[in-house]
Amino acid sequence: MAVDEPVAPEELVRRCQAGDRAAFGELFVRHRADVARLVQRLLGGQGDIEDVVQEVFLQVHRSLKDFRFGARFTTWLYRVSVNVVLMQRRSARSRPKLVETPEGLVPLEPGLSPEEHAARGRRVQAFYRVLDRLSEKKRVAYVLHELEGLSPSEIAETVSAPVLTVRTRLFYARRELAVLLREEPSLAGIARELDEIDLTEGQPHKEPA
Repeated sequence: MAVDEPVAPEELVRRCQAGDRAAFGELFVRHRADVARLVQRLLGGQGDIEDVVQEVFLQVHRSLKDFRFGARFTTWLYRVSVNVVLMQRRSARSRPKLVETPEGLVPLEPGLSPEEHAARGRRVQAFYRVLDRLSEKKRVAYVLHELEGLSPSEIAETVSAPVLTVRTRLFYARRELAVLLREEPSLAGIARELDEIDLTEGQPHKEPA
């Protein structure tokens, strides 16, 4: 029995533009988890993640009619997500920040004791506290490259900047983080990794283990 091939996101976009509501529902189901993960990482504990994810898809729904297929849908979706998060962060600057590690940034792992999971949560919280000290542009470039695994050229499309500019932001983001992480004893290992990494590329980093 033949298995139907998944419909390409761009085809779903065309169906949405033609008024197919079910197609938008399929886009939401397929991409919600990726958007939620990116929102979590960019917020780093500020704001309500679910509210921001809903706002991202509200903006997507409003703007799909203007999508011209000049870039991949996923790249465009990242761009919308980044813009919504940045607007949320700017509006939240005058409000108290959350101090708890947001649920989902530290998923439960088999084999970890409650004490080990709590310690990992503290390291993740410390990491995002440090990451939040970077400028917006450097933080976005770092998260997209080191945590989401996008290439500099993909990031350039996402943030509408030249590739060389993205590489420069990554260079300085890593350098600043290496200095800042040394102030957090529990994150000294990550600082050493940043010192050793090839600054032209390098493999994506995860949140602290």
